Amino acid sequence: MSVHSESDGSVPSVSPAELHELVAGGESLTVLDVRDRDEFEAWHVDGPAVTARQVPHVKFIQAEVTGDAADLVGDVPEPIVVVCGEGEASAHAAGLLTDAGLDARNLAGGMDAWADLLVGREISDVPGTVIQYDRPSSGCLSYLVVSGDEAAVVDPLRAFADRYIADATERGADITYAIDTHVHADHVSGIRAVAEASDAEPVLPELARERGLAFDARPLADRETLDLGGERLRAVHTPGHTSEMTAVEYDGLLFTGDGLFLESVARPDLEDGDEGAPDAARRLYRSLQETVLPFPDSVRVAPAHYSEAADRAEDGTYTASIGELAARLDALDMREDEFVEYVLADMPPRPNNYERIIETNLGRESLDDAEAFEIELGPNNCAATR
Repeated sequence: MSVHSESDGSVPSVSPAELHELVAGGESLTVLDVRDRDEFEAWHVDGPAVTARQVPHVKFIQAEVTGDAADLVGDVPEPIVVVCGEGEASAHAAGLLTDAGLDARNLAGGMDAWADLLVGREISDVPGTVIQYDRPSSGCLSYLVVSGDEAAVVDPLRAFADRYIADATERGADITYAIDTHVHADHVSGIRAVAEASDAEPVLPELARERGLAFDARPLADRETLDLGGERLRAVHTPGHTSEMTAVEYDGLLFTGDGLFLESVARPDLEDGDEGAPDAARRLYRSLQETVLPFPDSVRVAPAHYSEAADRAEDGTYTASIGELAARLDALDMREDEFVEYVLADMPPRPNNYERIIETNLGRESLDDAEAFEIELGPNNCAATR
């Protein structure tokens, strides 16, 4: 891990991108969070080999007097990456730990900078160029598809609208379509922001109108195709997570949105709540069994989210073939009643501010950029199981 120094040269630091590579690479380390307990429990950096520990900054202020900062962390794996909201309190704590002889570094910019990280990786063996964008702070995935001089974004995040446009331009393409697979509940959609900053046409499944869509967007019907630089995008209606949920097929890839993930299936309660969840779970079961699984085993699923339990493919992306998922996920081999019981049994908390996010994505509430960034912080929690 490369280490940088703060401006005064005293506190080693790591960037969000460097921290992501450590976490994704499975390196053993401790992420020490000095925010308050409720902030930590709501959202923190984690990973398969990460020891996540919370010690409030006030204890380090006290330890500066007593000289026992090392005792606050105990026997945890090093290196220790210290984090806070903006990188200031954590710099102080990291400095005390460094002075005590520990291998400690500050996360530059804190959790705000962590939330602002978007990592792009190309998906191999597809026509044209397909980039999968990974937002490690939330597990959100979005996509740029480039074919000839045209491009489309799928499930873009508003906070990164300029990034998609710049990456398309760098590849000699203009964005023709900005597509959402459904009305998202975990992040603020970027389809309008991309359209406003380019010539892209915003696209949503046609049933989004029945949910009260309040802005102009091209309705995408089941099995409808969109021409893209000599290739085609094809809509495949897969209700269950939401009534309008629609996967998008692109020559060997299936952008499944929140219908099917690499490690789980969708939760069914974000549109009609607990009361409507059983019926939605049955619709999800039929979508998976009758629409998704009949695709050839070689078709690769490219979901809209991942968790720390997901494994990356050989090309470094969060993708897997239909055949792999059919063999891996028990939920795909269940009877309908068993499936419904399974997806309803252990759902995590609903995404932070999900009702406001839905209203915003339907165009019925307006948020400025700072508000939009703030309300979507935290884990996506769109899968059925923890």
